[in-house]
Amino acid sequence: MEIGSVDSIALAAMNIKQVETLTEVSTSVLAEAMDQSEIMGQGLIKMMELSVNPGIGGNFDMSI
Repeated sequence: MEIGSVDSIALAAMNIKQVETLTEVSTSVLAEAMDQSEIMGQGLIKMMELSVNPGIGGNFDMSI
């Protein structure tokens, strides 16, 4: 077995591990960004709902 081929195999294994790590990090960052987008979207929906009828629920008159 040649030393060059052992080095090549070790280098390939390191490269594969680096790609796996980068993929995991990218997936985690994307998941966090999606969570933040969902939260912001819910806030936007709430703001739009309140802007349509801003006075609803602000006053309560009760007569007996």
